[in-house]
Amino acid sequence: MTLDSYRPHVARFFPPFVALAQRLHLTPNALTILSFFAAGGAGVAFYAGSLGLGVVMVALNAVFDALDGAVARAGNLQSKKGDFLDHAIDRYADIFIITGIFAGGAVSWQLGVFALTGVLMSSYIGTQAQAVGVGRYYGGLLGRADRLVLVILAGILGMIFPGQYYGLTQLGWVLGLFGVLGHYTAFQRFRFVWKQL
Repeated sequence: MTLDSYRPHVARFFPPFVALAQRLHLTPNALTILSFFAAGGAGVAFYAGSLGLGVVMVALNAVFDALDGAVARAGNLQSKKGDFLDHAIDRYADIFIITGIFAGGAVSWQLGVFALTGVLMSSYIGTQAQAVGVGRYYGGLLGRADRLVLVILAGILGMIFPGQYYGLTQLGWVLGLFGVLGHYTAFQRFRFVWKQL
């Protein structure tokens, strides 16, 4: 299911945006910081009940998050600092977006925490694999690109077909999915790393 495997196919659409970022003198780290603010804006928008603005801000977060790496590679600017910053910001972005959804009342806080822990644990184990010498591992069922796309789709569907379905809004169902598949992905990654060790 993970969309991360399609990055090489999507990368061919990046050059015009990379060129624009370079003309604007936007460094990879600046783009990473912009993704941070976009995610924060998404969280605030979802908390305030503004699905449209929330969707736009999540989309901007995804664009900036993809562009920072593309600009780094194009300008040969990859660095450990940039990689570290990117991963730290990605985790805060997950927290902002998911917390904004459940703090705004779209779902119960219990379901929101279930989703948040699933997302954070799957991400943590993927990077912890590198810390124990296995190398970074992003396998498993649900990746970050999948989550962003699902939030965007659920937000759009929520605007077109408002209301609850079997007790949950579209965003509520997506957070439930994040909880189940996030923890399952964490288990998949844990099992892979454990076998490697």
